[in-house]
Amino acid sequence: MQHTQITLGREQTVRLLAWGIRFFLAAALTASQTPGGYAPFALGCVAAAGPGGEGIAALVGTGVGAALFLEFTDALPFLAVAVLLVATATAFRGVRLADRPWLLPVASAGLFLAVAGIYVIQSLSPMEHIAPCAAATVLVGASTWFYRPLLAAGKERLDPDSLLFLAASLLLALENLIVMELSVGRILLCLLLLFTSYQRGAIVGAAAGLGVGLAVDFCTGSGTVLFSAAYGVAGLAAGSRSGCRRGTAAGIFLAATLVTLLPAAHSLTEPLLLEAAFGAGLFLLLPGRIFGGKRVLKKADTAEATGSAMDKLKEQLTRTAAALRDLYDSMGRGAPPSTDENPAIVFDRAAEKVCRSCALCELCWQREYTGTFNALNDATPYLLERGRAMAKDFPGYFADRCIHLTDFLTAVNGELSAFLLRQQYRRQLEETRRSARGQYAQLSELLTATAAGLGKSIPVSGGEPTCRVGAALRPKSGEKACGDTLVSFRTEGLWCLMLADGMGSGEAARKESALVCRLMRQFLEAGIEPEAALKTLNSAMTLRGADTGSFTTIDLLTCCPETGEAALYKFGAAPSYLKKGGTVRRITGGTLPAGLRGAPAAPDVTRLTLERGTFAVMISDGVADPGRDDWLQDLLAGWDGEDPQELAGVILSESIRREGLQDDCGIQVLYLPKEGVKKT
Repeated sequence: MQHTQITLGREQTVRLLAWGIRFFLAAALTASQTPGGYAPFALGCVAAAGPGGEGIAALVGTGVGAALFLEFTDALPFLAVAVLLVATATAFRGVRLADRPWLLPVASAGLFLAVAGIYVIQSLSPMEHIAPCAAATVLVGASTWFYRPLLAAGKERLDPDSLLFLAASLLLALENLIVMELSVGRILLCLLLLFTSYQRGAIVGAAAGLGVGLAVDFCTGSGTVLFSAAYGVAGLAAGSRSGCRRGTAAGIFLAATLVTLLPAAHSLTEPLLLEAAFGAGLFLLLPGRIFGGKRVLKKADTAEATGSAMDKLKEQLTRTAAALRDLYDSMGRGAPPSTDENPAIVFDRAAEKVCRSCALCELCWQREYTGTFNALNDATPYLLERGRAMAKDFPGYFADRCIHLTDFLTAVNGELSAFLLRQQYRRQLEETRRSARGQYAQLSELLTATAAGLGKSIPVSGGEPTCRVGAALRPKSGEKACGDTLVSFRTEGLWCLMLADGMGSGEAARKESALVCRLMRQFLEAGIEPEAALKTLNSAMTLRGADTGSFTTIDLLTCCPETGEAALYKFGAAPSYLKKGGTVRRITGGTLPAGLRGAPAAPDVTRLTLERGTFAVMISDGVADPGRDDWLQDLLAGWDGEDPQELAGVILSESIRREGLQDDCGIQVLYLPKEGVKKT
């Protein structure tokens, strides 16, 4: 008898615990709201809890959550759907069809759409509420699908994907908890994403990142794919380092977030980057036992697995890039032509309100239609210029005849305000669409370039550097700082020489050109292809130029000394010169400087093969006027030295003598020594 009482007591405790879990989950998930005042995750919890005590506990939890987190007008349809979900689960209890995994998600989504759709149709602007309602419908079905393994009575199991979805749903409730202008919820989401990617690999990391990013983009109402792009790429990158140390994965996570956000111009860009940094810091503070003793495996044991994973990652990156490119193309093909609304609609709608019941309606709009039309047409330019209508805008024959002129002007001004607001909205929407297309294109190209570089064998020189570099820099007369910046460095297998010329001269120009060189160096040292890096940098400079009004010319030379293969990339840069013996080749470009063309804009590219004994000379436009640089070509043809630094000095001295330092001067020279000549 005592054993039976203990058993019953334990069963009752377990049952109460199960009810309590569902109650508190439903109440907490009500705080995770989407645009339109919907709480789809809480409804998914109610649907997944099923019939009986578990479902009723979840229903009561939604009532408490609605009282705490929802407005009264939003709580009514929310609670109505919750009651219908419990009633439906009870009606299907014991029916074999209820065991189908798709039934509850479809039924819950359908019930939500049926109830919410009524409110959407009855609203003043149903077209504005359709998209949020449809997205919430999808989230109700998805949350039911993922919560069911965790909450279904008698069928509970700890599914990793369900746990991940539940954790992300709960953290979304903290998305509006702001501390020092940073979202606590998004910081914890970054921690969760980084942990999941590190534990489960690149594919799961990318999928989790895209899913979480889409949910955050929707809940914040940003109108972009900012979080989707950042979290998706960061999850993919961090997951690719799952066999490494945690510090490496956290660093890759932050770097991928930075690269993704670089071309974006949005108020959430800086907070997102800081939130990712805090999330990575919390990830590094997690105790090691949480990771199950994960350690870096020996290379001998993981070489084959690494090669296979690299191939899969490369394929996944390529497919993702192709999908983004198709999305970019589809946005261009499916977009309707941009047409401005006819201003005549202002008068049409005003006439409907005022003139229809006027005693002179037939006179004005039928017998004297031409005169009325001309009067309104003549007044239109004044309305659009001033933003409001006045009696003096209309001809005297019309103003004197109109017996309701004051009412007509009031109606016209009201319709004119709406017309101007619609016009502004369409322009902002078009600008957002163009910006989104550019982001898709840039992200696609970056992923393609990254995939192309995976697994590529890099030639490494075993001896001394096989080329030499010389440089000379001089500010404009009267300036202390030079607006040109010169950079030369070696990546894995390539020598890179870069010359950037900031707009104007002095310290401001120097900062702009130095920023461009620093960013390009980071891109190239990260293994991104030069052309893709330059396109991304141009997009960023275009957005930056919208605020600063500045632009920068970019001249980039990449060369593989072992093979002589080289490429010149130009964004508005001055001509470059190749000297071999007494022969000089002049290379120019026609692309505008970085920051003057919107995305996507490609640089001028000249590919060539440099022979031994060849000099490649890069100059800024202050050294020689492109229209009269014969003296420079003659100097190069007649010079017979082999020291690139000496050649740079000779060119600068002659330029000062001829041009008088009327602008900043920057010169950079690459020299491939002849065979058998000692390299220094």
